[in-house]
Amino acid sequence: MQSRVQAQVPVLYVADADPARRFYEHFGYTEVRTGGDGDSRWSYLQCGELTLLLAAVTPRLVTVELPLLVYLYVDDLEATVAQLTEAGCQVERVGYPEHAPGGECRVVDPDGNVVLFGQRRAVPEQARVERTGSEARFSLIREAAEAVSRRGGAPARCQIGGPRGEPCAEPAEVKLADSWGDTVWGCLTHADETLLNAHGAFLASEDGQGLGRYLRARQSRPEQAALS
Repeated sequence: MQSRVQAQVPVLYVADADPARRFYEHFGYTEVRTGGDGDSRWSYLQCGELTLLLAAVTPRLVTVELPLLVYLYVDDLEATVAQLTEAGCQVERVGYPEHAPGGECRVVDPDGNVVLFGQRRAVPEQARVERTGSEARFSLIREAAEAVSRRGGAPARCQIGGPRGEPCAEPAEVKLADSWGDTVWGCLTHADETLLNAHGAFLASEDGQGLGRYLRARQSRPEQAALS
């Protein structure tokens, strides 16, 4: 009989558990257990059946800076925005993608982690709020799309399509891949959705600094082989 996972607990390493806990309380999390000693402290948060563990250790661990660390679905986007704004957090509205037709926002937690949160329940067109903030969502995706546009070679249409298999007429702008070797071209909207929902998917950017250039540099040249 195959063993199966019964629960999962995302872990965030933070500098100080208290301000991190207060930040995530705006999303409905509450602290149910805490512990630790002088060199380490943890705070176990829960929101319904969802859990989050905040871990503060000394010396602090070096974490990788990412364009997105946490994605949360909320039941009331506007109420969440209001709570975060009242607490002094800068919230950016980043649009109404297919996976969050009720709106999607971006905020940074006290440790610099980027948190995106969206609402699955759609809102009427007239109730939508324009995107705010100078930094648009997923700058890495936009940069990859600009590189593809300069270089050319992308297929004419998005190959990902809609969630029910419907074709997408938008132009293909970025290429995605995974560690199994599968690749697909997509428009920005469906590339966003795929990166969020397809485990292991990543941007297959071609910036001239990748594996191909590395391997070509290792190929032996006739004059060098003669000297060896």
